Amino acid sequence: MRLGIDSQKLPEFLKRGPLASLDHVKELGLGGLFFPTVLDMSPVLDMGALRDIKAKADELGLYLESGVGKINPYCSAEAPEFRAIGDGDIILGFTRMIEASAAIDCRELWISPGNFKSEYRGRLANDRFRTDVTWEEQLLAIEKVLLKLAPVARANGVHLNMETHDEITSFEILRLIEKVGEDCMGVVFDTANGLQRGEHPVYAAKRVAPYVRQTHIKDAYVGRAPGGLDFQTRPVGRGIVDFAAILPILAKANPDLNLSLEVAASVEDKPRKANPRQCIQIDDPVWRAAHPDLNADELDAYMALVDTFEARVKSGEIPDWEAYEASEYGYPTYANQSYGYRQAVTFIRNSARFIETLCVESGIRLSGVMTKQHAA
Repeated sequence: MRLGIDSQKLPEFLKRGPLASLDHVKELGLGGLFFPTVLDMSPVLDMGALRDIKAKADELGLYLESGVGKINPYCSAEAPEFRAIGDGDIILGFTRMIEASAAIDCRELWISPGNFKSEYRGRLANDRFRTDVTWEEQLLAIEKVLLKLAPVARANGVHLNMETHDEITSFEILRLIEKVGEDCMGVVFDTANGLQRGEHPVYAAKRVAPYVRQTHIKDAYVGRAPGGLDFQTRPVGRGIVDFAAILPILAKANPDLNLSLEVAASVEDKPRKANPRQCIQIDDPVWRAAHPDLNADELDAYMALVDTFEARVKSGEIPDWEAYEASEYGYPTYANQSYGYRQAVTFIRNSARFIETLCVESGIRLSGVMTKQHAA
């Protein structure tokens, strides 16, 4: 296993560009870079530029991962670059992205089912609860796009890996894999996103482990709040996710899996919107009805996890939502914009050291980690 980072969360990625960002990753003591789409490497799919990035990653001993993007047709208007790269034909655009990725040996490709808009509070921030189209209709549309792209993926030896994103459940992803084919589809396991769907992270890891080909390593605070539960990104190891249980599950299923940190981006790289809270309306009848696969046993285990974490908060071991938000290293609010480059690097280093320590304790071989020199 190697430990790297998602480019969207790497400080100064846009300022430095892909090539210099690879140097930055190496300087931070990490093992690779996950580009959400190949267009993040080259917006025009310049094969010369893509080969240079691949060669630089190989030279530095870094893994290089990429993706195709959001494939929900109901979100296409929000990502016009995918249609543009196909000269108006979005399926051709996705096809060109797959072929360009395969040409530089990026054959595990991230895909996503929708968007999360933090400017809205509660379930309406999530495409799962759109009022113009049902989630079932969106899933069917996603399936149709995947079936169109499946021959392209097979011809290029590629897997289109659906993230356990904010909108979709692990159960729904497994049904998509069954319909499309595990020979061309897999999972990007985000260790924290399932919490927003009421899924216990360990239960979800066990469900999807055989199909996990990419990851987003992330932790979160989840606690009771008006309207349900609040979700807030925390440094890995300082949240609710049980990585000591999850990492061995993933390592056993795929010993060569890359672990890509997806942590809090600095305000210089991603300015905060006015409502950073992500309310999980777990007690709302509409919310509950939208999760028919969620059984009582898993929900009980999930709430027990919340109770255990809240006990740690009450004891003072873990800062609560407000205390963490107000701290220098707290995920910034619209009003608090202090979380800059230095804080983001500290967030990354603390998260990486935690994963390194757990892997040593679990007997998992991990490369691309913070050394004492890097952590100093």
